[in-house]
Order: sequence, then structure tokens, then C-alpha cells
Amino acid sequence: MSGWRRVRCQARAWRAARLEWKADLDRWKAENERFKAASRDARKRGGTPAVSDPGPPPTGFALLPWLLMGMGAFANLLQGRTPDPLVGGLGLFAFNSLYIYVTFRSFDRTRREEPRTRVALLLMGLLTTGLAVGYGGNWLMFFPLLGLATGAALRGPWLGRSGILLAVYAAALSGVRGGWSDATNIGYATFLSTMVTAAILGLSEAVRELRAAREELARRAVEEERARFSRDLHDLLGHTLSVIVVKSEAARRLAPRDMDAALGQITDIESVGRQALTEIREAVTGYREGSLATELDRARSALTAAGVEPVFRRSGTALAPQTEALLGWVVREAVTNVVRHSDAGRCEITVTGTAERVRLTVTDDGSGAPVSRSAPGIGGTGLTGLTERLAAAGGSLTAGPAPRGGFTVTAELPLVAQESAAARSAAPDPS
Repeated sequence: MSGWRRVRCQARAWRAARLEWKADLDRWKAENERFKAASRDARKRGGTPAVSDPGPPPTGFALLPWLLMGMGAFANLLQGRTPDPLVGGLGLFAFNSLYIYVTFRSFDRTRREEPRTRVALLLMGLLTTGLAVGYGGNWLMFFPLLGLATGAALRGPWLGRSGILLAVYAAALSGVRGGWSDATNIGYATFLSTMVTAAILGLSEAVRELRAAREELARRAVEEERARFSRDLHDLLGHTLSVIVVKSEAARRLAPRDMDAALGQITDIESVGRQALTEIREAVTGYREGSLATELDRARSALTAAGVEPVFRRSGTALAPQTEALLGWVVREAVTNVVRHSDAGRCEITVTGTAERVRLTVTDDGSGAPVSRSAPGIGGTGLTGLTERLAAAGGSLTAGPAPRGGFTVTAELPLVAQESAAARSAAPDPS
């Protein structure tokens, strides 16, 4: 009765494996339809279709047809040419069961590396040895089947050694039991089945892993681009809306006593709004280039409207457009925080350059309280994004309360080769 229960358990395991294989096949069919539809759309648009279709996921069913190699031994059993047919039949059933067990587990990396898979493979080797020594003839064909299972289950540096040792072992047993004329064929077939199976399945796994890695890289690229665009939009709109709010408040205060000054603030609001529209369009198309001089002019206007005295100092060599763009973002974000959070009466912006680096410092005499953090890192979302930008360019950004009160933002960037060359060419000739 216990034996019958084991048979039923094995049958249920086979049915579960078959259902899993059908589910994988259905998923592949759905992916294949999407692949074909994408290729048709690409051809209609005149583009390049997808490179290749990975095909259905491999499972243990791909190796089941090779069990037909044991039909010769089965025919011997049916024709009564095998001594002790009961032992031979049980051996044939046990070998087929172990073969199916090992091959189906070999297509799952986790189950393939479990000890029970290796134990089952070892039992296959012992059973194959016993059947080959006991019967010979067609039963020697179980060695190539053992090679198939070995190639499916083993990976890494032990594969080549195992294939060679198994082939030599199969040839030696075949020579002793069946004659040396068959030894070469059995040994060669065993080695070939081991290495070819491992190569094909290893290549299939590598292709699928590369495809998964490519999809993961594409997903991360989309996420990084989305994060970059959100930072750009935050930096653009945060500063612009702060300027508009400050100038609107100034216009409201000035309107009762000085209408001309209020109209001047309203004109500035219109100008800032139009410039913001232009910048957003440029940012959406990915062609926006910042200018440090422009940002300094805007900072002066915003600080003056907020009642903060602006003080600018600049020295050093000319900067490349990329460096000016990054420093412009820092000025924009730092001035926005001064206007919003500092309650300062004075803001000092200093740009100094050396032969190798340029430093921008924005200092106010306000309360010195840091911006509320919305993410780990320096300051709020804007300063966190600027920290990432400057780090990607080889620079750094620090922000915190100043020793004498207020708040200080310091950005440092390396000078690129073009800037150094431009500085050398602009230097006066000592002769």
C-alpha cells in the first residue's frame, strides 16, 4: 500500500510540473503576442523591430523525449531476453523516475543546487552502474541518459571534470561488459550528451538573464529620468513661484501709497511668468541651459523685492557653460530658501575660482534654521537633488547654520579642461 501511495505522490508531482509548464507556456505565448505586435508597429513606423524573441521557457519536458534511448532495454524486457525481468523492470522504473526528478529540478536554479538533487543524481549513477554490469547490451545506453541529467544538473568548474570522468567510466564499463568495440561509442555519446546539454541550457539561462538585466536597466533608466525631470521641475517652479509670491506681496503693500512702484512689481511678475513658461518648455524638451549671470540677476530682483539686501562678489576665471548651469541651480535654490525660510535682512553670494576648483557660497543673516527635510540628505528636496547633481559632476554641496548666525550653502566644482585652457589663453603674455 505504501508503494502505491508513493506512485500516486509521484503522479501528482508530475501533474503539478505539467501544470506549471503549461502556465509558463501561456505566459510565453502572451509575451510572444506582445513581441509580434511591437515588431509590427515598429515596422509600420519605419523603425527597427525588437532584436529577437527568447522563445518559450525551457522545462524538464524538453529532455523527456530522450528517454526513448531506453526503448531497447524495455524491448528486451517484453521479449523475455532479460534475466530476472522483475529486477530489470523495477530498475527501469527507478531510473526513469530519477531521471525525471533530476531533469525537472535542474531548470530551477534554487532546486538544482539543493543537496537532494545531487543525491538523486548520485543514485542514478549507482543504478546505471548496476544495470550496465548486470545486463549489458542495450542497458549500456543509460549512460548517455545519465550524461544528459548530469549536464542539466551541474554548472561551474566541476562540469568539465565530471563529464570527462563520467565518459571514461562509461567507456571502461562498456568495454568490460559489452566489448571494447562499443566502449568508444558509449564513452563518446556520454561525454557529448553531458557537455552539449550543459552548453545549451547554460546559454539559454544566460540569454534570459541578460534579457532580464536589460529590462531592469531600462526600468532604472526611466526612473532616473523621471527623478531628474522632477528635480528640474521643482527647481524651476519653486524659485519662480516664490518670486511671484514675494513680488505680489510687495505690489499689494505698495499699491495704497505708491501705485507706480506697485505697477513696476506687477510688470516684474509678468516678466517672471513669461520667462518661467519659456524655461518649462525648454526643460520639457531637454534643451535648457542655465546661466550664472542670469540667475544672479534674478536673485538680486527676488531678494530686493523680499526686503533682503543682496551683496554679490565674484572673482576667478571664466567658467564653462556646464559649470555655470550647475552653479546657477545652486543660486536659484539657495535664494529661494532665503526668501521663504530665513527672515534675513542681508544675503551675500560669493563666487571664487582657483586653478582647479570654483566655489560658490550663499550666506544670510537670518534665523539659521535648516530647511525642513523631506528626504535623507542635506536640506529639503531641492538641496538633496542639487547634492546628487554636483556629486555626479565631481563636486560637493554643504549646507548648515553659519558659525556667526544665519545659514550658509557652499558648492564646489572642479574646473574642466576647457576652462583651464581658456584661462591660460586669456592670461597676459609676461613678455
